[in-house]
Amino acid sequence: MRRAKGFTLLELLVVVAIIGILAAIAIPNLLTAIQRSKQRRTMVDMRNIATAWEARNVESTRYNAAGVAAANGIEGCDQAVDMSSLTSMLAPTYIKSFPLYDGWGTKYQAYTNQPFGSANARADHYALLSAGKDLTVASDPTTGPFTNFDCDIIYSNGMFISYPDGLTFNK
Repeated sequence: MRRAKGFTLLELLVVVAIIGILAAIAIPNLLTAIQRSKQRRTMVDMRNIATAWEARNVESTRYNAAGVAAANGIEGCDQAVDMSSLTSMLAPTYIKSFPLYDGWGTKYQAYTNQPFGSANARADHYALLSAGKDLTVASDPTTGPFTNFDCDIIYSNGMFISYPDGLTFNK
């Protein structure tokens, strides 16, 4: 007598159950890793923009040059900077490729403490802002470390003042 080859229905169900359990564990971790990578990319881009802006400031002794004014009030910086003006001011001299969008596809926002384009007032503070996963800039942003992907990421005057916990680039 020959024995039939193949798997029984019970063996197949056990394999499917094991795959389901592994997927239930792995998928949330994968989604978290994707969000963390978007945060990290955003923070690196913000640091690169700030480094280019700082390099230009060394030569011109001011952060403002030409543009439009508005209000937000981050670290004393309440004058909005037109990102296209900032791009033309920094690229390609200070930064080869200027990143306009964060990891979630939202435009970065920039602010100074004096109107961008003011001939008499020299801006000596700046702030860069990313809206985070929720794509909305909070009217009163969280400062310090946070664990929520929806919180805004803020870089001001050489350091992150609002950043994901465990992903600091201040040093």
